[in-house]
Amino acid sequence: MSRPRVSPAAPIPSHSGVTVGIVEDDNQLRRTLSSGLTDEGFSVVLAVATGAELLERWDTAAPSLLVLDIGLPDADGRDVAMALRARSVGVPILMLTARGNLVDRLGGFHAGADDYLVKPFAFAELIVRLEALARRRPGGDASVEGLRLDPATHAMSSTLDSGVSVDVPLTPTEFRLLALMIARRGQVVRRRALVAAGWPEGAIVTENTLDTYVARIRRKIAQVDPASSVSTVRGVGYRFD
Repeated sequence: MSRPRVSPAAPIPSHSGVTVGIVEDDNQLRRTLSSGLTDEGFSVVLAVATGAELLERWDTAAPSLLVLDIGLPDADGRDVAMALRARSVGVPILMLTARGNLVDRLGGFHAGADDYLVKPFAFAELIVRLEALARRRPGGDASVEGLRLDPATHAMSSTLDSGVSVDVPLTPTEFRLLALMIARRGQVVRRRALVAAGWPEGAIVTENTLDTYVARIRRKIAQVDPASSVSTVRGVGYRFD
């Protein structure tokens, strides 16, 4: 990543009030990003190396923008993004990756990314992209009670009325399908969107295959959160309620 010299006479956009979270396992790059963004006027409130650290500290830090690496040591960054979206976290997410092919980029967008930057990248481009995201960031996030998804363990959990926490493992495909439906809670998710999120590009997925996975997900949801359900909208898709 290159950081250009800026002329003292050049106008510097105001980034006051824009808080940023960074998830990057490369220690040197994480430090460079943190110091560089701070120099540019952003407030870096979170800089961690793993998806687990991000999710653990999210409610406390609550950045207004997120820079998220895909290749994390404990989870795929796309799964981390989907877990955030499933919590109704609506902050803009810029994904970093060394993989720049179309399939990988589409996978990032399906996971909930708002922008995508391929390594190596110019620091000036990162700044411009973050400024664009900051202009359209939402005013706030709604915290949703109920199911929680952990991309590191591919499990969902919930705390029952009795106070007991229940955890149920999910396969990677089940995780992605459920994360997308929860992220669009109350909306119908079309079958083709679920297939795109759950399986790699080019995979042959029949209607029966998708229906089978949704049936498994329903059974697992019943174990942890009986108040939640997945409804079938015949001929269109599914809706998480």
